[in-house]
Amino acid sequence: MMHDPTGFAHCQTVRGQTLPLNIKSAKTNQANTERRVRVVVAERNPLVVSALREMLECDGRFDLLSAVHSGSQFLELAAATKFDVGIIGWKLADMDGADVLTEVQSRQLGVRITVFSNDHDIGILKQCVRLGAQGYCFQFDDPPVIFETILAVAHGRICIPYIDINKVNDTPLSRLTVRERELLAVLSDGWTNLQIATRTGISENTVKYHLKNLYDKLDVRNRAMAVALYSSEKRRNSKSPFG
Repeated sequence: MMHDPTGFAHCQTVRGQTLPLNIKSAKTNQANTERRVRVVVAERNPLVVSALREMLECDGRFDLLSAVHSGSQFLELAAATKFDVGIIGWKLADMDGADVLTEVQSRQLGVRITVFSNDHDIGILKQCVRLGAQGYCFQFDDPPVIFETILAVAHGRICIPYIDINKVNDTPLSRLTVRERELLAVLSDGWTNLQIATRTGISENTVKYHLKNLYDKLDVRNRAMAVALYSSEKRRNSKSPFG
């Protein structure tokens, strides 16, 4: 079996025919006569796009309609083009996968999405499930796993790696107390430590202590990162019809 640096299997040419090395080369008549699954890809890395294109074309069950690098381009296609599955990378040229999923829900585009991630962070998977992704696979998965994920999503099913459903709504912010969320809210409004101390009747050192605990819970290093995390979740919740 031959693999390129992206981890995808290559195709081999035998007597003028292009055959995938790691999947069955002979396609059944049924597979050849069925309508191909129409796919649109959004991924910023051109090497990943090229490898994915080759892999899908080798398999023969898929029709890659378009490949774009940005979330805005993908959303435009989703609004104007009919396709079965959108395959999106987690980091695009102008937004991340969470932004795309949020916009798909907000605009009610009715597009079925498979997230094609190169990050093994379970937090990303949980976020995708919360935001309505129907499929999720990794760029380092074997091609049959990727194929079956796309096909399952195209046929109306949800196909994601194992995850504890009871913990799917766990986020760093969900673990905060009411008082900590209030503190985070005033931070996002631009309050200084002195203003927080003055308006709450506690010392600045106590404010710093509470902020350190807050940063530890959010797994961030400073005020700017905490505010960015808070603003991102607030924005997505305000757009989501399920928020």
